Amino acid sequence: MDIDTQDQSGPFEGAEKLLEVWFAPSPAHLPDASSSADGKIGLRKVPRAVWEEMLDIVKCKILSAVEGAEMDAYLLSESSFFVSPHRLILKTCGTTLNLLGLPRILEIARAHAALPSVYRCFYSRKAFMFPERQHGPHRDWRAEVEYLDHIFPNGAAYTVGKVNGDHWLLYITGPGEDLLGTTAPNSPTPRLAMLPPVGEIEGPGFEVPGTPDLPDYAKQDYTIEILMSNLSPTARARFDHASSLDAVDAGPSQHALELSSSIGISDLFPAHITTLDAYSFTPCGYSSNALLKWRDDAGTDPSRSGEGYYTIHVTPEEGWSYASFECNVPLPTTPSTEATSIPDLKTLIRRVVNIFQPGRLTLTLFISSEDNANAEEEGGESAVEAAQRAFKTALISHKSINGYSGQTDGSFSGRYKRTDKINYEFGGYDLAFATFELRA
Repeated sequence: MDIDTQDQSGPFEGAEKLLEVWFAPSPAHLPDASSSADGKIGLRKVPRAVWEEMLDIVKCKILSAVEGAEMDAYLLSESSFFVSPHRLILKTCGTTLNLLGLPRILEIARAHAALPSVYRCFYSRKAFMFPERQHGPHRDWRAEVEYLDHIFPNGAAYTVGKVNGDHWLLYITGPGEDLLGTTAPNSPTPRLAMLPPVGEIEGPGFEVPGTPDLPDYAKQDYTIEILMSNLSPTARARFDHASSLDAVDAGPSQHALELSSSIGISDLFPAHITTLDAYSFTPCGYSSNALLKWRDDAGTDPSRSGEGYYTIHVTPEEGWSYASFECNVPLPTTPSTEATSIPDLKTLIRRVVNIFQPGRLTLTLFISSEDNANAEEEGGESAVEAAQRAFKTALISHKSINGYSGQTDGSFSGRYKRTDKINYEFGGYDLAFATFELRA
């Protein structure tokens, strides 16, 4: 959260705009999938300077970057940017112009990666706290939808949750008709398929060929978001750096890494799979990206995903405090007995909530739906049903969330009530949405 570069005459909008563009179902579908000598194919071949020029349009800057086995993670002055060979994720907060970067992104993909058409596109955000402060199409959801419709005429827009309360907005397109079709970046009629009925299409992450060793949950395209507001005074104080940053010789990155370790962010996932990049803003605020190598052979087979990310952004000011956590590593729904294992969904939620101690939070799990349909046909529990159960168990409990080392001062009870629960079916994807408030 770059407080330095934003208008300080009023409150800062912490809620992010999240744009995710797929140019192919997987790296294995790219035209240069078997021709790279250095492992960089598709969008990862794009020079950093080219991305910086695109981000100038969006009104944000790159602070630092980490190269992983399968993706590159850029920490921005306003949130994060992730580049994989076949897709990119641009997440920006404040008054940035996220969608205005999309035409340039399409130009870059075509010119630098020989990717002339979009496979799928997703745009989502939580309802803004201060919509009147936004610029361009972001002033209003209808304007954002109209802007996207000019590029993707077969997209669909949804509002999930209470219109007069916490809700989540989503724009989604169906898979492209022809991966090698022609999409002019400024054309009003790119080649995209109509959105078929649920269950009739395939999307990225449905099948991971040649991976019989992976559990079913690990074969899905999976994104969990925890969007938190009204952080406790204890949690907010950790991200007020007005005096502490001056005492750190190594600067804001080293300060943020030390903070991450002291409050438990570094321990959200096992250390041996985590590469963390973080930044402390002046006078307050925090951002971090982590690359998670959850499979030992990540990066060796373009048809097998084995590296993901999490990203955290914090706006701690009283009156509009906000923190977000997002992760795309497929999580099990049952805990493991091994301390070095990836946490299950319930455990991860508790760890995150224990750090930020929000008064209100929204959880979304967006997941490819083939396995969900199979579970329902067999009379079992779908992934979204399992997620809703994990949400509830993690937050509505007679047990305190305390007990996770290094997190709290013992004053946070972690008792919540659920205020909304919605399961949604889209073309090829399912959504579990829930909101919670801290009990008085």
